[in-house]
Amino acid sequence: MRKTRWLKPIVFVLCLVPLGLLAKKGFTGDLGANPIEVITHSTGLWALTFLLITLGITPLRKLSGLPWLIAFRRMLGLFAFFYASLHFLTYIWLDKFFDVQDMIHDVGKRPFITVGFTAFVLLIPLALTSTRRMIQRLGGKRWQLLHRLIYVSAVAGVLHFLWLVKKDITQPAIYGAILAGLLVYRIVVKLRPKRSAASLPAHAAARQVPSEQ
Repeated sequence: MRKTRWLKPIVFVLCLVPLGLLAKKGFTGDLGANPIEVITHSTGLWALTFLLITLGITPLRKLSGLPWLIAFRRMLGLFAFFYASLHFLTYIWLDKFFDVQDMIHDVGKRPFITVGFTAFVLLIPLALTSTRRMIQRLGGKRWQLLHRLIYVSAVAGVLHFLWLVKKDITQPAIYGAILAGLLVYRIVVKLRPKRSAASLPAHAAARQVPSEQ
């Protein structure tokens, strides 16, 4: 669609703003006393934010009647993976200096790291199969089934955030509430009886698209 052609570059640049602001803080020495913690927290927060935004695209598209919104879902999902990768890389490189033994010890000692790693691993096959070619190779139903892992990843991500925070759980609770709302919407849509194409007017049936995440 023409509308998305000029909007996509704008959305792409906006998605890079968090990284740009973080880089600016790094160059100006404004990352505080514990820069690694700031980078880790920021990248993780934006990974979870983009994950929830991606999940919110379909409900927003259906409720608003703006079908062109779906054109941004893949980009937003890939940015979720991008920030999750930066989050993971910050941990294994800047925090642990690729010390495998130390990381294994962390996994056994800190459950929030285990569930966070699980959330990241689940995003990998989703990122690898995000192209139209992979959708065709897997087939629509198998692709949709695989990409439902995004909900599991989001739940794991919220748990990771919740278990990480020791005192004030307000922020992870907000993310959890948003995710719960998205899951409830998904369940309601799934359980609601669907109108068959035969029962729809011809112009409405022609506009129907396959169900999406």
